[in-house]
Amino acid sequence: MSCMGLRSAVAICVAVTLASPLIAPIAQAAPSLAQIQAQVRQLEEEATAAAEGAQAAKVQLATLTKTLSGLKQEAAAQGATVDALKKSLGTIAIEQYKAGGLSQGLELLFSANPELYLSSAGSLESITRAKSSQLRKFEAAEQRLNATKLTVDDKLALVQAAQKRFAQKSAQAISKLATAEKILAKLKKEDRARLAALKAAEEDADQASSKAYANSAGAISGRAGIAIKYALKQIGDRYVFGAAGMITWDCSGLTMRAYQAAGVSLPHSSRAQSSYGRSVSFRSAKPGDLLFYGRPISHVSIYLGGGKMVHAPRSGSRVKVVSNAATALGSKPLVAVRRF
Repeated sequence: MSCMGLRSAVAICVAVTLASPLIAPIAQAAPSLAQIQAQVRQLEEEATAAAEGAQAAKVQLATLTKTLSGLKQEAAAQGATVDALKKSLGTIAIEQYKAGGLSQGLELLFSANPELYLSSAGSLESITRAKSSQLRKFEAAEQRLNATKLTVDDKLALVQAAQKRFAQKSAQAISKLATAEKILAKLKKEDRARLAALKAAEEDADQASSKAYANSAGAISGRAGIAIKYALKQIGDRYVFGAAGMITWDCSGLTMRAYQAAGVSLPHSSRAQSSYGRSVSFRSAKPGDLLFYGRPISHVSIYLGGGKMVHAPRSGSRVKVVSNAATALGSKPLVAVRRF
């Protein structure tokens, strides 16, 4: 290469090197409406899971509060027993002090009527045995009261922890929905309208197929049939956190009311409901069985047979029938099936 050629090459290299910092970085492509829709749905599902966590804490709180109230009443009754025994023992101590001036032997020696005294002494021995028994009762009552007081303190700590969990989960659910609203608020007006139209069209299609199924569903006997019939009547009702009818529902509120109609009492929490009934495998699932999802459990639906289920899915959706019950909730796995 000639000197002229070398200089040209070096000049070009230097020019490129100097110019490169001034080249603007490649801008990242804005997320598509489909991606935003998926992001919002994910937040809605996370909010729904948090809300079910709040329901679980609420059910536990109610149970613990009831137990605590009973223990406090028990402690009050035991305290009254201890106080009464204390007073009785105080009287006994005074009587013994007053009667302790002479020994039993001297009292016999100076007694005007030894036979009468001996008869009285036998009665006194009987009274002494009764007093000893009373003292033992007092000690036992005091031990029971102390044990109850410790249990009250333990339950009170659990109540406070449940209250804290309920508040945290409720706040988390609200926060997730607020984040979804912020994402939507950043969109252009026309994009928000398109996204709302897409969501409405999807929901309308789900509602049409759900109602078609409900109209053609065969009758099922027993409690399962009553629960299914009740749930199918709610198709189209909106999902609302903590709702249990009569026009809005969350997942466990729907299953609770459906089985209540069939004479089965269930708590308003998917996690709590998962400990009721008896466990069966999904392979042997029958219409009316409850399906539970998530680790920890945060969703429940009613199995309809043929891979279908009816449920209140999440915030922003409505009660509907869906297919592929085993995998319908995507990343939230089916973890339990219970029969009633």
